[in-house]
Amino acid sequence: MRNTSSLRYTHFTVREATTLLPFVEQVLHGISHSKAKAILAGGGIRVNQKNVKQFDLPLKPGDRVEISKQKPRGELTSKFVKLVYEDPQLVVIEKAPGILSMATSHHSFCVKRVLDDYFHRTRQKCQAHIVHRLDRETSGLLVYAKTMEAEQILEHNWHDIVTDRRYIALVSGQLEPAQGTVRSWLKDNKAYVTYSSPVDNGGKLAITHYRTLQTNGRHSLVELKLETGRKNQIRVHLQDLQHPVCGDSKYGNGDNPIGRLALHAFRLHFYHPITGELMQFETSIPKAFAAALKER
Repeated sequence: MRNTSSLRYTHFTVREATTLLPFVEQVLHGISHSKAKAILAGGGIRVNQKNVKQFDLPLKPGDRVEISKQKPRGELTSKFVKLVYEDPQLVVIEKAPGILSMATSHHSFCVKRVLDDYFHRTRQKCQAHIVHRLDRETSGLLVYAKTMEAEQILEHNWHDIVTDRRYIALVSGQLEPAQGTVRSWLKDNKAYVTYSSPVDNGGKLAITHYRTLQTNGRHSLVELKLETGRKNQIRVHLQDLQHPVCGDSKYGNGDNPIGRLALHAFRLHFYHPITGELMQFETSIPKAFAAALKER
């Protein structure tokens, strides 16, 4: 079981009949629905001295509710994987650069393995099911299903379920125009290098919207919104614009001011596969990206 003995709780007394999740949202003064559910799913709530996770648990006047917004210690401690959100059906994590989303061989170290180890240690009878991927050197937000039902719904309805998916890239030079859309067909050659064609070449149509957030002329910070999610789409489309992602050894120009591929998945909005709730997650821009713009 999860160790919650070291957590600090705030105590509340129920005044009128309700259910647990609305009560938590009320006493925490407008906390988001997603955050309240994350506290509940993470073992941060006790009712009458018992740990509970039932969202719709009935409460009656006089019940004692204890809430901790601290994260239980020693659960997911990995320099490669940060747990952002968890409930019984899925997890959202922030991936560091340098780790695969899923193993390519039996012995490969990957996010799925880190999550499966975490589930085992916390005695959860589930496995991480991959829904979408990030390249090994790309950082940012990923969602993994914990049940086959959630995995199937996410996989088969991904385009409709995801409402906003955006990346931040540090690129070479200054884009002209500062914003626009790249539309092309992407196809792999025999060496598994993705190449782009402005006309249908039998590949897959890829559409990327971009806008420059900041530039110093030498480098630019660019926000990218995907209309499609093809392999290497952002990296190839920025190469098409002749402003490749910094640190891209495959599609770049050798410009590598921060010592890594400068691509980060910073926003992920999607409808929960089971509850239908809109889930909204966003991370900060990596400090190294902004630091590079201060250099002349």
